[in-house]
Amino acid sequence: MASDQKFVAYILDQLSTSGSVEAKKMFGEYGLYLDTKLFALVCDNKLFIKPTPSGQAYLQTALVEAPPFPGAKPCFLIEEGLDDRLWLSELVRLTVRELPPPKPKKPKPK
Repeated sequence: MASDQKFVAYILDQLSTSGSVEAKKMFGEYGLYLDTKLFALVCDNKLFIKPTPSGQAYLQTALVEAPPFPGAKPCFLIEEGLDDRLWLSELVRLTVRELPPPKPKKPKPK
């Protein structure tokens, strides 16, 4: 089941205080980017944030891990706290700060 565009728009609105968050369609679902870094996926109307040590410490007892799709590495599944814009934005800032910069794209062969 693909994610609903309304759910993605809601998540983007909740993250508006984090900076310029973009949603890009990927394989029928969405990747969320901040500062060119892929930090989360929206799959089946659920938010999955890439795991980081700071994110794990921040989530503490609310920590739930699950793969966003079969065969994927587990991510933090965010179900509680989606309505708390400040809490969610802080989690995103902590996460993005720890993620490495994206690898440069290889030039296409001519």
